[in-house]
Amino acid sequence: MLPFTLVDRLRYILERQLIKGVHYQLLVVALFIGLISLIGGWLAWPSAAADMPLADSVWWAFLRLTDPGYLGDDVGTWRRVISTVLTVVGYVLFMGTLVAIMTRWLISKMGVLEQGLTPVTISNHVVILGWTNRTIPLVQEIMDTAGGIQRLLKSLDTRRLRLVILSDIVNTERSQELRDTPGVGRRVKDIILRSGTPLHPDALHRVACLQAAVVMIPGRSQGGSTLVTGDMETIKALLTLHAQGQHSGQPLPYVVAEIEDVRKLNVMRRAYPGPLEIIASDAIVSRLMAQAILHPGLPEFYGEVMSVHDGNEIYLRSSAGCEGQTLAAIASRCPRAVLLGLVRREGERSIPMLNAPTSERLRAGDSLVMLAREYEDADPIQVSESLTRAWERKEQINSDLVAVNAIKKSVLILGWNRRLPALVHELATYGEQNFRLMMVSTLDAEAQREELVQYSEQAQRVPCNHLQADFMAETTLRKILQTEWDSILLVSSDRLDSGEEADARAMVGYMAVDELLKERRKRPQLLLELSDPANEELVVRNRSESIISPMILSHLMAQVAQRRELGLVFEELFTVGGAEILYRDQSEYPMQSVNTFADLEAVAGLQGETALGIYRNAPDGEGRRLQLNPPRDIPLKLQVGDELVILTTLP
Repeated sequence: MLPFTLVDRLRYILERQLIKGVHYQLLVVALFIGLISLIGGWLAWPSAAADMPLADSVWWAFLRLTDPGYLGDDVGTWRRVISTVLTVVGYVLFMGTLVAIMTRWLISKMGVLEQGLTPVTISNHVVILGWTNRTIPLVQEIMDTAGGIQRLLKSLDTRRLRLVILSDIVNTERSQELRDTPGVGRRVKDIILRSGTPLHPDALHRVACLQAAVVMIPGRSQGGSTLVTGDMETIKALLTLHAQGQHSGQPLPYVVAEIEDVRKLNVMRRAYPGPLEIIASDAIVSRLMAQAILHPGLPEFYGEVMSVHDGNEIYLRSSAGCEGQTLAAIASRCPRAVLLGLVRREGERSIPMLNAPTSERLRAGDSLVMLAREYEDADPIQVSESLTRAWERKEQINSDLVAVNAIKKSVLILGWNRRLPALVHELATYGEQNFRLMMVSTLDAEAQREELVQYSEQAQRVPCNHLQADFMAETTLRKILQTEWDSILLVSSDRLDSGEEADARAMVGYMAVDELLKERRKRPQLLLELSDPANEELVVRNRSESIISPMILSHLMAQVAQRRELGLVFEELFTVGGAEILYRDQSEYPMQSVNTFADLEAVAGLQGETALGIYRNAPDGEGRRLQLNPPRDIPLKLQVGDELVILTTLP
């Protein structure tokens, strides 16, 4: 090894001091300024006045070093040379280096502040843990659902909704994305971004989870590690939140958590003993897909009722002040809403009673389930100037209804994601012989079978063929489509790096299938699953049906965060048996006297069912076919092929 020179040693010492931070950098600059002032003063001292001490000469040098304005006051060639050198060095050292250090420090501090590392000092707010494809739709839902939010704010004795988002990255791009989101806009000032992940206790403290009214934890974003799943992050965050509550002695907050694997439900409940509502994404999406396969056209119902878009939503309203009244009396006072039933509280349990007979009387603690466009339209104690005419919904079930278990469907599934085993499991609940499935994916066929086997024994009961192939290849797709299929499902893969890439593949696949089927006289149902909400506008609504899972899940999380019982309502609607939404042919009802929606309600009520609207055979100018909760006094003008949207009860 070569010996170190004095310059090398000095450079090393200087480097070690400079990397310690701004304080040491300023100290080094100060030492240089002092050293240069001392040398300059000493060199100029011989040319100074005879009575000038060395200290005054050093001060003279310091003034020239820091302020070039003194340069014209010097007399004598030697002093002017020294003064000029000091002034030039001062430009570089004092004005250049010092300003650069301070500017860099200020920029660094501003960057740290922009990252959102400072704990919030607010309470009674809403926290969203994580930034995924769920976050933006979730923010839209929270900001847009005015009725539920107003009820929530009133219960918290506060007027202003404040939303805190914990994101792995906080920058101007994400702030601008929120600002450009429809429904947020100027209200972005009520949204606070904080940096961190739910895996770190400091990050949970940073967003003041224990002081929050609601904490919502979305799942891990697409493309994450298979060893650390979103469910693991969620459970870890719940454990941390529980520990923080115990350590501080504060009550645990109400949590709405998303879980990707419904089989981990009990583990999650064990991790968090506080008030907890769990949204099982795989179970919910698979239920919606199963219902859409059984009842083509339902995805448009999902798109209106289970998203932030304009249209009808399902609301829960308190029945306080209406105890003892019948459902018929309540329905007559809500002319702009459809009364779906009630949720009854029995002890610690809440039981949904949808499509209940109108003779049912309300009890204390009951909640009314309403389908309406606005929260105010579902007010059960409003005094309406135009009461609807009384109608009766009987208790018996329509005996002519074809049982779901008698339906046989062949389903082609193109693509693969983690929710398909849950879908097969859900289809198995409708009967063993209902479905014949074929899955086409680039995933090894044996691996597909293995995932189904590992998911549940019930999923193995559905007959399913597996083919390892790329459905994007036209020759392969053409051969597969030679078989007659009742439904073709194209799923968004979760094996790609982003939802945009997965959706691009699914949509191009849909277009390829649509092109090959354009000459078919009888077209199968085309069902498209998307994972990126931004791609909704690209879907051809009048030809295909689409399920945008992030939007639906975000809607459920926002709604359940405001009213937990809504989770039970949706579970009742979209699982086998019990209350179910069907599209029924007009011929199944005595339609001779039906002219308006009020007439249709009366006819359906006699069958023990609830009329929700009309599903038109021909789409309107925007590609929409569904008309939910139409005005009761305007003629329906039913056409051939129009179907009735009915809420019924299955055994």
